[in-house]
Amino acid sequence: MNRRGFLFVPLALAGARAGAQARYPAVAPGTALDFPRDHGSHADFRTEWWYITAWVGDGSGRNLGVQITFFRNRPGVAEQGTSRFAPRQLLFAHAAIADPRHGRLRHDQRAARAGFGLAEAEEATTGVHIGDWSLRLTGDTYRARIAARDFTLDLTFTARAPPLLQGRQGLSRKGPRAQQASHYYSRPHLAVGGALAVDGHAATVQGTAWLDHEWSSDYLAPEARGWDWVGLNFDDGSALMAFRIRDAGGATYWAGGSLQDRNGEVRDLRPDDVSFTPQRRWRSPRTGIDYPVAFAVRAGDVDITLEPLFDDQELDSRASVGTIYWEGAVRAFSAGREIGRGYLELTGYGGALKL
Repeated sequence: MNRRGFLFVPLALAGARAGAQARYPAVAPGTALDFPRDHGSHADFRTEWWYITAWVGDGSGRNLGVQITFFRNRPGVAEQGTSRFAPRQLLFAHAAIADPRHGRLRHDQRAARAGFGLAEAEEATTGVHIGDWSLRLTGDTYRARIAARDFTLDLTFTARAPPLLQGRQGLSRKGPRAQQASHYYSRPHLAVGGALAVDGHAATVQGTAWLDHEWSSDYLAPEARGWDWVGLNFDDGSALMAFRIRDAGGATYWAGGSLQDRNGEVRDLRPDDVSFTPQRRWRSPRTGIDYPVAFAVRAGDVDITLEPLFDDQELDSRASVGTIYWEGAVRAFSAGREIGRGYLELTGYGGALKL
């Protein structure tokens, strides 16, 4: 992360304290998502992210996981001021490569206040950048360019189908109260191609990816501690997103997801349709946090087990968004047979997550 990034963590924390004074829009039932506009930024909302995860191969039989995330935050401070330096919008970005030969994530992060052409999130469609890190959508193809400390990415992600609207027509509930929700859509089975370089060694890669775009003003209930989330591309062309939000005691507070079959038909999963049962745990030697890295997952009539590409996929983002979590490439198995691949995200295991 560039040194300027450290200046924005206190601003984000100040924004959290000032949130009671800021006026944020609610996620409203009946709001129809409109594309390409809703591929872009929603600057009035408190929190937003564009999140891409991928499995790629380099032609030599090596599998790698790739994760790229851009976050936008409206901290709710200095909104009445006239200074161009006022931190009305903050942008953060994470990028990571999961390489079993390395044994842990290669990771880098960025942070900046929006403005001056140095960092922006466009509203007309996906177009977000922080310096030389960018994610842009042209037609049905996203292009990500990341110049990290010890790796670079120049990848394209091409959509094969329309966006998958999560929840009720893009409104995804995150708790029992109506305001605990997000506008949320996914793009599974993106075709990946491009270049990846690690430690100066370049390779052409291809594979399959998943994109989430989500925005909200009131994402987590006060009773919630964190979440377990998985996005999976199955080999038969179907796709699964499932999540559970945990309370302070580790029990399921809320759950949901969607199951899209190979023909594009979508089933909205309710809280009692989804369960995550830990199968194996791993303790980080750096932070001491204990994570359940293998799960049995039930999602409607689908029962699968998840196994990580490797255990140590902990991501320390305290220098940008202020948290530590586990985010890693996983394989999905049914009756002992691999049937798909995707990413698992585990938050709130080192302390309650604060967005």
